Amino acid sequence: MKLDLEESNVITKIENVQLEDRSNSKIKTAGLLYLTISHLVFIETNSKREIWIYYSLINSIEKLPLSINGSPILIRTKHFLNCLFIISKERDCQTLVQVLNQYSRPTKYHELLCFRENSHLKKLLDSTHKNNQQIYHLESEYARMGLPNNKWTMTNLNSDYQICDTYPNVLFVPASVEDKILQSSANFRSRGRLPVLSYLHPNGASLTRCSQPLSGFNGRCDEDEQLLQHILMTNENSKFMYVVDTRPKINAMANKAQGKGYENETNYKNIQFHFIGIENIHVMRNSLDKLVKCADSSSNSSFLTELEKTEWLKHIKAIIDTSVFLVEAINDQNTSVLVHCSDGWDRTAQTCALASLLLDPYYRSIHGFQVLIEKEWLLFGHKFSHRCGHLFENDKEISPIFSQFLECVWQLQLQFPCAFEFNETYLIKLHEHVYSCQFGTFIGNCQKERNDLKINELTYSLWDYFQSKIYDFINPLYIPNSFYSNSVLRPDTRIFSLKFWRSLYNRFDSAINPSEKLIDSVSMLSYNTSSLQEYSKLLEKRCAQLKKLIQLNKNDENVLIDLSEDDFEKIEISDKNENEKKSFEKKLTLDEISIDFNSIDLNWKSTRKNCVCYEPFDFASSKLNCSRCGEILCERCVENGKYVSSSASNKLIFVCKNCVDQFRL
Repeated sequence: MKLDLEESNVITKIENVQLEDRSNSKIKTAGLLYLTISHLVFIETNSKREIWIYYSLINSIEKLPLSINGSPILIRTKHFLNCLFIISKERDCQTLVQVLNQYSRPTKYHELLCFRENSHLKKLLDSTHKNNQQIYHLESEYARMGLPNNKWTMTNLNSDYQICDTYPNVLFVPASVEDKILQSSANFRSRGRLPVLSYLHPNGASLTRCSQPLSGFNGRCDEDEQLLQHILMTNENSKFMYVVDTRPKINAMANKAQGKGYENETNYKNIQFHFIGIENIHVMRNSLDKLVKCADSSSNSSFLTELEKTEWLKHIKAIIDTSVFLVEAINDQNTSVLVHCSDGWDRTAQTCALASLLLDPYYRSIHGFQVLIEKEWLLFGHKFSHRCGHLFENDKEISPIFSQFLECVWQLQLQFPCAFEFNETYLIKLHEHVYSCQFGTFIGNCQKERNDLKINELTYSLWDYFQSKIYDFINPLYIPNSFYSNSVLRPDTRIFSLKFWRSLYNRFDSAINPSEKLIDSVSMLSYNTSSLQEYSKLLEKRCAQLKKLIQLNKNDENVLIDLSEDDFEKIEISDKNENEKKSFEKKLTLDEISIDFNSIDLNWKSTRKNCVCYEPFDFASSKLNCSRCGEILCERCVENGKYVSSSASNKLIFVCKNCVDQFRL
């Protein structure tokens, strides 16, 4: 989200800066560099184009060898923007590096951007939500599944996080199990993450999750074995259940030497054990590093070869394959599945969330997808702050686990374009703000830690922000309550069916991405058609008023229309920034009615053009046409405009700041 520069606290300004073009090193753009308390801002001298970079999004700062033009600094971000700035003075270069290192590497949570006063967010979001309230409670989501029932019940055994501090304080377990069994099972599982319910299918088959057992070479726990039998007995349609270890078998065997490992089938009755083979966080981190270098490569001839060497799509395939196995077991075989990896917060979260998405169409709606992320990722303790590097700590903990999940969802969107209510832009923006630290939603590693940080009270919610811009994220191809949106999804996981996510990894490369996306054109066409429908309703109303005026046979052509009290115009203007709503009655003159016949511009500007403020659009930029003048506007210009409610319906029509006084619909 961009601010006006005067809204930001500028620390220093650096002049005579050049920005090198990514696709052609010979092209350099002159401008000014501003360092604020939250952003690095580059403003071009000629076009006034602006580049805003959150410090929290900066991944690396590399000072390159001195060149004839000055001191080059390469900045890489976590959302894949690369900027090579050439600073004319070495002293300014040192100042830049010093400030960037200071602000982009916080060591304490309360140094993060989300805990600072943000007047822009306050103005935008305080109208609806004044804090980061949880969008749902775990009990509500399980109630949607029909729980509790005679097979599954809610336990408060972890109400103070005394059993497991990385689990939610509410857990669903078999109704027949005793607390002492749960306690002993937690003691036998890594980090205390005992088997608990993740998702219950209407056929009675369950998806449960946990961490690896502390079995070593010969260890066992009778209570843990009993707990799995209780889980098995909740499903009357199957005499066995699957236990899926998402790790490669060699990794699980190596953990035995550390007193951990996996379940011994001879000790657990009526289970079928499966190893899947999703690699660990270190392999995934290295694979992403290779992928980023591949995406940055200017050599088209070797791209596919280099892409294959990264093995990134191989890892994506492994995650989707595992999720498909879970779906087939639960939906087709009516068989319950228990899933774990090492600690049960990385690969387990990926596969349980993706399997739920394939099984349940509710999770493919915008709200349902947010609920899925809250449940499987946030409440069940994926370590977002460690994996995303929110704090300057151990780099070896960083890994793109959640990013891989988002990419798997995007691969599904390609194969099932009518099944998801949200579009690709939603996923790209979600990826950006998981790292931006502007919102408190993804700060912390578990529910307990977020409660201790008072995230709900002190920060804003990303979900609230998305809701304020919901029209940017609607998939125009989505068909609710249809075969496409209500069925179980069965993706093709053959490697040639998986695509390179160009719009994420090359999001800011205008030379690579199309200047106008097809889906953007469809979305804009849908919105503009809706505006025209509202306009036609207005014209019908005005024609009726003119007819009445003619019948009155008045001599003065500019006379007020003498309508009955019930026919007075009811006009409501909603200002999204100021949260002001005004209702007033007004009699219209003939001149004012004639203005209405020209209040809609039918020549909407193409999304391939820059905004009127010279801002270019990247692949995930928010953009909208003004219904009055037809100009295409960027996110900041949209926020400065107004949504005017139609007098013919409750539909909101966007009008830019310059046109709002001339517009009436």
